[in-house]
Amino acid sequence: MLAIFHKAFAHPPEELNSPASYKGSKKPKVPEETLKDFLSHHPHNTCSMSFGEAAVLAYVRPDQSFSRHQRLFCGIDNIYCLFLGSLNNLSLLNKQYGLSKSTDEAMFVIEAYKTLRDRGPYPADQVVKELDGSFAFVVYDSKVGSVFAALGSDGGVKLYWGIAADGSVVISDDLEVIKEGCAKSFAPFPTGCMFHSEGGLMSFEHPMNKLKAMPRVDSEGAMCGANFKVDKFARVNSIPRVGSQSNWMEWDQH
Repeated sequence: MLAIFHKAFAHPPEELNSPASYKGSKKPKVPEETLKDFLSHHPHNTCSMSFGEAAVLAYVRPDQSFSRHQRLFCGIDNIYCLFLGSLNNLSLLNKQYGLSKSTDEAMFVIEAYKTLRDRGPYPADQVVKELDGSFAFVVYDSKVGSVFAALGSDGGVKLYWGIAADGSVVISDDLEVIKEGCAKSFAPFPTGCMFHSEGGLMSFEHPMNKLKAMPRVDSEGAMCGANFKVDKFARVNSIPRVGSQSNWMEWDQH
C-alpha cells in the first residue's frame, strides 16, 4: 500500500523530519516521483487514485507471490481505506456493528470510522484496541480531508512513514519506496499506535501515556526520522475525548 497526503491535510510529528535528508547524496522525492516508483515495482497489478493535490492512494492487488498478508482497498461514501493483514474477530465485530457477514476488514474499518465520526459512542483508542489480529490500515476521508492510520500491536505487519520533498506525509508497507522517497526522513510506524491528521500520534494500547521520540542513527551515522515509544512515566493531562462530528479524534496530549 501507498498513501501520500499533502502537508496541509496531515500534521506528523516534527521528529519524523530529519535535516540530514538534504545533506546526503540522496534527496527526498516529490510525491509524483514516489508514486511512479511504487507503481513501477508492481507494473501489472497496481491501481491508484488521486484526489487533486490533497492525497494519493495506491494499492497492489492480491498476489500471494508478493505478500503473505491480505491486502484490501475500498471506498464508501467518500471514505477510502487501504488495509493490510486480517482481523481474527471480524465476524464478532460485524455482528457488534450490525454489518453483514460479507463485510471485509477494509469495509468494516470504514464503517467503524463513520460511527466514530458521526456518533462517537466510544473513544477512538478503545475502538481500535478491540481489533484482534495483525493489521495496518490507512483511512482517507475525502469529504473533510482527514487522515486516520493505525498499526496493530503484535508486529505481524510492518508499516513505515516519512516526509517527502514538499513536506507531504508518505505511508507505505514498502520499505524501499519509503527510503527512496523520503531519504533520511522516515521511520517505522510505531506498533500499537494510531495517527490522525488533527489529533496527532498516540498509543491505543496505552492512551494515558505520552509517546517519546527516540533518535535513530543509520549505518552512515546520519540522524534519521525518530522512533516513537510509549513513555511509561509520562502521562497525558486529560482523557481522550469521546468526540463529536468534527473532533472525535482530536485527543489532547498537552
